[in-house]
Order: sequence, then structure tokens, then C-alpha cells
Amino acid sequence: MEDQKVWYITGASKGLGLALVKLLLSKGNKVVATTRNVSVFDELLLAYPNHLLPLAVDITSDENVKESIQQTITHFGGLDVVVNNAGYSLVGSMEELTDQEFRETIDVNLFGTVNVIRATVPSFRNQGSGHIINISSNAGYIGFANASSYNAAKFAVIGISEALAEETKQFGIKVTVIAPGQFRTSFMDSLVFAENKLPVYKLAEAEKMWRECSGMQRGDPAKLVQIIVDLVNLPEPPLHLLLGPDTYQLVTEHREKEKLEIAVWKNVTLSTDFD
Repeated sequence: MEDQKVWYITGASKGLGLALVKLLLSKGNKVVATTRNVSVFDELLLAYPNHLLPLAVDITSDENVKESIQQTITHFGGLDVVVNNAGYSLVGSMEELTDQEFRETIDVNLFGTVNVIRATVPSFRNQGSGHIINISSNAGYIGFANASSYNAAKFAVIGISEALAEETKQFGIKVTVIAPGQFRTSFMDSLVFAENKLPVYKLAEAEKMWRECSGMQRGDPAKLVQIIVDLVNLPEPPLHLLLGPDTYQLVTEHREKEKLEIAVWKNVTLSTDFD
């Protein structure tokens, strides 16, 4: 039987986040569901009044996040699992993106995750346990055209997850970074496109293609969230977890190309020491 735990989930109002909240509640877990608008949880709150705590949280605010973590611990008497799921994707070439657009992407997708981690680790460290699950993407392993700001954030999420795992394993804290591929959620409907579109980058065509793909993704979000729930009951969960055949193919092929390029330039790489 699965252990019932206290979970804190960002970006919980739709897509993967909402599916995870519903699954956890159905299994008797206690869930803090964070988003900017908590009214989406009204029906769930009626069904699970003692197990669900919706919180309006701006994850880009370090102070707001700290308050919400403390409220979680006070309300439920502890915290066991954090899922950093909040985020959005800004589509546009490097040249098209404004400074504000790029920074807003990093604020939500990276600093939101950092804020939650910093607020959570002290409690996990003191109790000698806890699991931090960071949601990245195949775009955290591979750079894609017109996705530079999203790539920057998701690559960073993988890097900080690796560093965090090294820092906190001595305290019994587990870290997993998940890289999903295309799953049939509302994510594509929430894509944001650069306002300063330059015809040469054909962003309008890309927007049309992405919109048409929404609802056609092969990945089953129910299977994805069940995997997340199963992870926290493993004595040794993975640090890296790719989810979806598309992600597996993209990442493994990319690694092979990297391996070949490294080999081709090996002589130059090894030529830099003093003679």
C-alpha cells in the first residue's frame, strides 16, 4: 500500500499539475495546490476539505513562496514531497524576444523553482527526508530553434537538480528531474509567442503548427502522473527520468551526435596543457 504523504505542487490548476492533484487526493494524500487563481479548486475542495489546501502563490516572489511553505507545514503538520511544475513556454527566436519577455520566462520557469527549493530544503534537512521533483523537458537537454528562453530555463533546471542532489543527499533528501515529451494536456494552448515577429523566422507558421498539434499528443497524462506518485515510494528513485518515446529518441540521438563531435575534436580538446 502506498504511503500517504503531504505534497506541495506548483502550477496545479491545469494540465499535468491538476491531474496530479486529483490522483493524489483520490489516494488519500494531503495536497497543497498552488496557482495564481485558486477558484479552479472549489469543487475539489468540497470533495476533499481535509486533504486539500489551495494557495494563491506567486512563485516568482521569494517571500510569497516562503510564506506558503510555512503555511503548508503549519496546516498539515509537515511536508514530504515538492513538485515544481509551474511554467510556460515563450516561443520566438533570440532576435525577436525582448529583454522583458526573456526575463519573464526565466523568472517563472527557473527562479520559481529555485524559490521553492530554497524554502523547502531547511524543513527536509531538519527532518532527514523529503523528495524534490523538478519538471524540466526534453528542451532541457536539446536546444530547439525559437525556444531559446525556454531552453535556457529548462537546461538550468536540470543543472540545479544535479547540484541539489549532491548537496542534499547527506540529509536524506531525494531529487528527481523529469523531462516529459509531448503529453495530451492544455500546455500547447498556453504557449506564448513573441510580439516582435520577424517574417524571416516564420514564427506565424510555427504558431499555426503548434496550435494544430494541441489535443493530438500521444502521451497519456494519467500515466505520467502515476509514475510521479510511484517515484516517491522508491528507496532509490532516479535523478534523471525521461518520459515519452519522443523524448527518449530525441535525447539519445542528440547524445550520440555530441559523442561523435567530441571524438572528432578530441585532439584539439587535449592540446591545451603546457608542453
